[in-house]
Amino acid sequence: MAMEAHLHVVFLLVNVIVLGVSGARRETAVGDPGMRRDGLRVAFEAWNFCNEVGQEAPGMGSPRAADCFDLSSSSLKHKVSEADNKLGVGKPFPGLAPGALNNTDLYAVQKELYLGSLCQVEDTPNPWQFWMVMLKNGNYDTTSGLCPRNGKKAPPFGPGRFPCFGKGCMNQPMLFHQQTKLSDGGIMRGSFKGTYDLGSDIGNGLDGISFYEVLWEKKDSNESWVFSHKLKTSKKYPWLMLYLRADATKGFSGGYHYDTRGMLKILPESPNFKVRVTLDVKQGGGPKSQFYLIDIGSCWKNNGAPCDGDVLTDITRYSEMIINPETPAWCSPTNLGNCPPYHITPNDTKIYRNDTANFPYGAYHYYCAPENALFLEKPVSTCDPYSNPQAQELVQLLPHPIWADYGYPTKQGDGWVGDARTWELDVGGLASRLYFYQDPGTPPARRVWGSIDMGTEIFVSDRDEVAEWTISDFDVIFT
Repeated sequence: MAMEAHLHVVFLLVNVIVLGVSGARRETAVGDPGMRRDGLRVAFEAWNFCNEVGQEAPGMGSPRAADCFDLSSSSLKHKVSEADNKLGVGKPFPGLAPGALNNTDLYAVQKELYLGSLCQVEDTPNPWQFWMVMLKNGNYDTTSGLCPRNGKKAPPFGPGRFPCFGKGCMNQPMLFHQQTKLSDGGIMRGSFKGTYDLGSDIGNGLDGISFYEVLWEKKDSNESWVFSHKLKTSKKYPWLMLYLRADATKGFSGGYHYDTRGMLKILPESPNFKVRVTLDVKQGGGPKSQFYLIDIGSCWKNNGAPCDGDVLTDITRYSEMIINPETPAWCSPTNLGNCPPYHITPNDTKIYRNDTANFPYGAYHYYCAPENALFLEKPVSTCDPYSNPQAQELVQLLPHPIWADYGYPTKQGDGWVGDARTWELDVGGLASRLYFYQDPGTPPARRVWGSIDMGTEIFVSDRDEVAEWTISDFDVIFT
């Protein structure tokens, strides 16, 4: 078949080296550069509010799944069975640690590793496993005491701070998998979809219920896979997140304090990498949709040391570019606590936030510091201590002329509905100049990024909202 022949001729080389427009060789960090490999590797994970499982949805198994296959003789050779995808707590599988068999959180971790072993592609310098579809439910039942506070076990507290309709609000979703098929016309297509509203039938319409779908399609071997996303909130589930992630192939990824599997066969480190991606936003998801053109996640301690799995001292670090033009700048001259202490320009000039004539307030939606940092500069906002398994720090950006040198959006509306485009973002360069907290006098942390993703976080909407978008050509390129 033409698709398979093209795969053999081109991708044995392209899998390691990407050819730039100029013809110069550019090394890629991902196993499937540009999403062009015919034999797709894609997985699914669902997280509760504190990035765990808590309780499996009835009949769904553990919320990890995968669709991995090779193209051979005009047919797809699948690596993962539906029995594998339906594995749930109490059901053994090869390599399962005995202590995880009846623990829903640890079982999901082990299941991801198992699915990764089925999907793994040997490569240079390291093997890789899959792109990751990540879905998260923002409901938190504060009376449950389920989520730790900055990594420490925390007591229950009264409702009102986070959305929750009552007992069961932190449930995992229903998941329906359409295994990838090759049509007579040579088109390959598959999907993950479902709802958080247990007992509902998405086939009867979506009025009043939540919904998510990620559909992947490839029409030609010379083209990228196109991942089409849809996310719908509801009154019961007003805070939902859906991302397509390139995660580390081992070790930690953003927000995940367990051994992970993913697509980043080499971890990118600031400042020397760019991200290339084509994004087409069809529907924005309303005014509460924090749509991330790019979201990067890492982990280092407040003293600059790399994370080692100790949730009491590890800190998750995120930076996100929000392109929804309805998202305001919470950072302002009258709200300095929502701004980082300073901004660094491309020529390494430091502008402090109290320099009202020069600080680019409109470039920052929100900054929050890890709550357990000891030497914070006041005023300061501290990050939510419950929605991550450990303390976290966020630097949320908005389109602004100050980002032009990095290829980022420079004005509201760039990259939004009706402005589909292919971006080449100097993510490594920009991230090297962002403020992140460190204890005074400690050596600077290496900014090594274990997750790079795109998608939206519809943040506690007061009405049902729908976001739709497509992603293709995703690559991480060393510079």
